[in-house]
Amino acid sequence: MSSPEAPAVSAVSGYLGHFIDGKEVSDRERTQDVFDPASGEVRCKVGLAGKSTVLDAVAAAASAFPTWRETPPQKRAQVLFRYKQLLQENSKIICQLITAEHGKVIDDAHGELTRGIEVVDYACGISELLKGEYSKNAGPEIDSWSEFQPLGVVAGITPFNFPAMVPMWMFPMAIACGNTFILKPSERDPSPALLLGKLLTDAGLPDGVFNVINGDSDTVQYLIDDERIEAFSFVGSTPVAESIFRRCSAEGKRVQALGGAKNHAVILPDADLDNAVNALMGAAYGSCGERCMAISVVVCVGDDTADKTVALLQEKISDLKIGPGVDAANDMGPLISKDALQRVTQYINQGVAEGADLLEDGRGFSLVGHESGFFIGATLFDRVQPSMSIYRDEIFGPVLCVLRVESLGAAMKLINQHEFGNGACLFTRDGESARYFSNNVQVGMVGVNIPLPVPIASQSFGGWKRSLFGDLYVYGPDAITFYTRRKTMTQRWPTGSFTEKARYAFPSS
Repeated sequence: MSSPEAPAVSAVSGYLGHFIDGKEVSDRERTQDVFDPASGEVRCKVGLAGKSTVLDAVAAAASAFPTWRETPPQKRAQVLFRYKQLLQENSKIICQLITAEHGKVIDDAHGELTRGIEVVDYACGISELLKGEYSKNAGPEIDSWSEFQPLGVVAGITPFNFPAMVPMWMFPMAIACGNTFILKPSERDPSPALLLGKLLTDAGLPDGVFNVINGDSDTVQYLIDDERIEAFSFVGSTPVAESIFRRCSAEGKRVQALGGAKNHAVILPDADLDNAVNALMGAAYGSCGERCMAISVVVCVGDDTADKTVALLQEKISDLKIGPGVDAANDMGPLISKDALQRVTQYINQGVAEGADLLEDGRGFSLVGHESGFFIGATLFDRVQPSMSIYRDEIFGPVLCVLRVESLGAAMKLINQHEFGNGACLFTRDGESARYFSNNVQVGMVGVNIPLPVPIASQSFGGWKRSLFGDLYVYGPDAITFYTRRKTMTQRWPTGSFTEKARYAFPSS
C-alpha cells in the first residue's frame, strides 16, 4: 500500500479541487481562499463545486452502489482494516494539514485523528453489527427473520472545527453498511478530507464509493435537491441544522442534523477544585474554544466555591501558552478565520456592555511575528446572568462564563431551561448528587468529573433539544439504524402434498 502525496497547498497559486470516482477533479469556475490562521496568509484556493460537479459526484456514487451493496460485509471490513493502517501510517501528514488550515495545536490534531480512527475500528466489526434476527417456527412451518439493507447514496456535511474526526463519525459506518458516500467538508480547511479520500482508494475501496466535493451553501443546495441522495448527516450551527432537517425531511430524506451547544460544568463545594480547574482549562480553551463539546459555562454552587474557582482559573490563564499550532509547547492556537475573530471579539464587547465582570480580556492579543494571525487571548467573565448574550449564545471561542447559584437544583434549572442540550458535566465527590444529576439533567451527554463527555466509538454521539434534529445520533449503534433499512421476511415451505384452505380471518400464529 502506497501513501498518497499531500495536496499541493504550499503556495498561494495552489489549488484544491474535488475527489470524485477515485480521481482528482478540477472545477475552477468558483473558488475561495484557504488561510493559515496562524499567519493570516492565503495557503491556496479551493474550488466550490457547481451543479455539474455535484451531479457528477452523485452519478459516480449511484453507479458504484449496486456492486458495493452486494460486496460481503467481511470484504468491506477488510478495506476498512487496511484504511485504518494507512491512517495510522499517515497520521503525521494528516495532522499537519489539520493544524495548517484549522490552527489547532498539533497534539490536539493527533487527538482528533485518534478519535476518528476509533470509529473506523468500530466499523471494522460490521459483519457482527449487521447480523439480523431470526425466529424459527413463528407460526406453523413459518420462519421469520430480519436483515439490514443499505439506503443507497448518502451524504455528509461537516464543519471546520474537526476536519478529520467529524467526517469519520459518518462515512466509515455508512460505507461499512453498504452505502456509497458523498462528503462536503468545510471549505475553510478542505485538505484533510481530500487526503482521507485518497487513502480510502489506496486501501482498495472501489471508485465512486467515497467522493469529496468542496463547496459552499450553493453546493449544499445542489446536494439537497438531488433525488438520488437518500440521507444526510450534518454537524454545524443550529440554524443551518434546522434548515437542512426541515427541507430534507419534507422531501422524504432521512436526516440527522447536529446543531449548536452551550455546555455547562457544575462545581459543587465538595469538588476537587485543582483537578476540576485543570479540566476546565482544557475544555474551555483547548482548540481555542472551537469545539461543540467545549465547556463555555461554569456554574458554581456557593460564592465560596465561585471565588476559589475563579482565582484558580485566573492563575492558570496567566500561564497559558498561546501561539502557532505547529509548536506542541503551545496550549492554544488561533481561531479559524478573521470573521471568527471579529465575532468572538464582539461577544466580549457585549458581555462588558451587559454588565458581566471581565476578569481576563482576550481582546487585542498580538503575537510577535504573527501579528496578522487570527489570535485571541483566553477570556473569563464572572457574575454572568442568564439574560446575557454571552450566556445564551454559542460563542465558539475561548470565552468562559462563570455563574453563581445557591444549589445543585438551581444549577440544573439553568441547564434544563437552556435551548441547547448537548452536554453537561458535574464536579463532585458525592455519589448521590452525581446520580441525581445524571438522571435528571436534560442533555444528551453527561460527564461526572469528566469535562468533555464525548462517547466512545461503540456508543453514539448526540444532544437533546435544539442541539439535535432527527431521532438518531451519529456513529455507534445508532449509525447502523440510520444508514440501513430493516427488511423482515416471513416464509413457509409446506411439507408433503398438504393444501391449506382459504382463510378469511387475519392470520395469527
